[in-house]
Amino acid sequence: MNVPKSGYRVFSANSTPACTELAKKITEYTRVDVKESVRGQTIFIIQTVPRDVNTAIMELLVMTYALKTSCAKNIIGVIPYFPYSKQCKMRKRGSIVCKLLASMLANAGLSHIITMDLHQKEIQGFFSFPVDNLRASPFLLQYIQEEVPDYRNAIIVAKSPSAAKRAQSYAERLRLGLAVIHGEAQCSESDMADGRHSPPFVRNTFGHPGLELPLMMAKEKPPITVVGDVGGRIAIIVDDIIDDVEDFVAAAEILKERGAYKIYIMATHGLLSADAPRLIEESAIDEVVVTNTVPHEVQKLQCPKIKTVDVSMILAEAIRRIHNGESMAYLFRNITVDD
Repeated sequence: MNVPKSGYRVFSANSTPACTELAKKITEYTRVDVKESVRGQTIFIIQTVPRDVNTAIMELLVMTYALKTSCAKNIIGVIPYFPYSKQCKMRKRGSIVCKLLASMLANAGLSHIITMDLHQKEIQGFFSFPVDNLRASPFLLQYIQEEVPDYRNAIIVAKSPSAAKRAQSYAERLRLGLAVIHGEAQCSESDMADGRHSPPFVRNTFGHPGLELPLMMAKEKPPITVVGDVGGRIAIIVDDIIDDVEDFVAAAEILKERGAYKIYIMATHGLLSADAPRLIEESAIDEVVVTNTVPHEVQKLQCPKIKTVDVSMILAEAIRRIHNGESMAYLFRNITVDD
């Protein structure tokens, strides 16, 4: 690792001890030197997101604005898990919260963001400054190859058709087969939640006679099915976020019924909210593997099936390359839009 140039500072915006673990690991690679004055300096703020998401956001906004008013030259946010990333679409009369948060960060003074596995790649378009969306897939693929016994007998599973592209990317890299779960039980987003149904259709009896727009036929979900043969295989379900685990538990039960003898869950961000640890422990899932983009030490104590993959190395290397003005292409080698 090269010694950083002068004018290089790294701060942690988290106030809770559990959230500083990833920051500490990153700073081991980046050789942190925090001094009092930030005038004319490039500042990296490391913000992992704990349970209290809104507090973490306010901490980041306040610290960013304080650095801006202290004449910092560049303020770069290192946000491994970008909060509210699932709220990136218009639903009924709601708001696109992810876009709102991007605007707030820009107004506070951020000039660049380093993050990992945004829920939708199009979220980068919400920002008015550069966004480096790193990928955790190389680390998860390495875990599969090194820690999953007889992984050559595995099959990659998408728990819904919307996750098929990500699953296909894993399957092609590991030279494994692909299966997709399709049906009513795995559909987590209601069609009525789409913003195209806002406002809801109301027949106007006082309108112009003969002016009646055609109605869209309602969708009918097929019975739950597994497209692909999982019998006698190790099933590896891949996704970007694991939060409420009911869908994953239901998918594991279906895969067990179809003959899979071991079930793994691979995800970048382990939010694991509510009763997720208990549900995982009581389910047919054998192991849940997530990265340390989100603190989950308490959940690991509650459920030994939860394993952690460390991704601090790639975040630290991104910080070093940005500070030294080096190309980021090396961190995205062999990465496709589906990863």
